[in-house]
Amino acid sequence: MAHTIVTIVGSLRKEAFSLKVANAMAKLSPSSLKLDVTTLGGISFFNQDLEANPPADWLSFREKIQKSDGVLFVTPEYNRSIPGVLKNAIDVASRPYGRSSFLGKPTGIVSNSPGALGGVAAAKHLQNILPGISGPILGQPEIYLNGIGDAFNDKGELVKEPVQKVLQQYLEAYAGFVEKWNGGI
Repeated sequence: MAHTIVTIVGSLRKEAFSLKVANAMAKLSPSSLKLDVTTLGGISFFNQDLEANPPADWLSFREKIQKSDGVLFVTPEYNRSIPGVLKNAIDVASRPYGRSSFLGKPTGIVSNSPGALGGVAAAKHLQNILPGISGPILGQPEIYLNGIGDAFNDKGELVKEPVQKVLQQYLEAYAGFVEKWNGGI
């Protein structure tokens, strides 16, 4: 049986590169992983006043993560950071205080950009935000996909072979990381 990995897409755009990357990763992942590509459009804004009676969308998102064997973040970079929708989802899933849904979940970070830097600042911000509310974060290999704009055809399929190879290498490393932290399949 494969490990279920919630793969959180940090963009809402219908044709988001992050969504295309996450879908490509789901197709490229080794048989030991089942990537559950998860978009964030249905998650309402975090408001601590609602914590006593959380909205159903919060509870559903938290439960999905809690039932998973790991979490992958696939994010673009907005203004040298992560998109607000991703930060909101992290805030929702990391509460209530001390009961983060991410705790104990092997975590991976994949950033991307059509620009030259590949979303490095977004990935680094996630590396700053997640400790204390997440499980172990895969440190090596790091993955920052630059020049991603021409990596997909008009059907959204990954056609840029070097990107495909990098994603496969990352997924193999992440699969080993998940296996280590989940004590085998």
